[in-house]
Amino acid sequence: MHPTVVERELEMRLILAPGRTAAVAALLSYRTDDPYAVHVTFHIDTDWPVHWTFARELLVEGVFRPSGDGDVRVWPSRSDGRAVVLMALSSPDGEALLEASTPPVSAWLERTLRACPPGSEGGRLGLDDALADLLAR
Repeated sequence: MHPTVVERELEMRLILAPGRTAAVAALLSYRTDDPYAVHVTFHIDTDWPVHWTFARELLVEGVFRPSGDGDVRVWPSRSDGRAVVLMALSSPDGEALLEASTPPVSAWLERTLRACPPGSEGGRLGLDDALADLLAR
């Protein structure tokens, strides 16, 4: 079976300082053969895009309430009267605070949840088939 891929391009805002932001093109990607993870690719002014992978559940929860600790934190907020999702990303190379409009992120997440409902992720990994194959050898 071929994996289902759910993608969404959107513009996010990199928060540089209070009242100062920069547009960042991003691609949200979800694959049913990697059912617990979401992948975000940021296209910034560098030779290569920046990739982040983290738990889908963290983003789903972060749309409604603060979620995560450590390298990835997500929480809902408001900016200029509109609903936004904030993502704080931290790595040895630096830190970034990004803002995305909530409606497109929520719509994309709903598509991922239809492609692979919560609780069904384990069945998408093919572990039973791989174990049976391994034991058959």
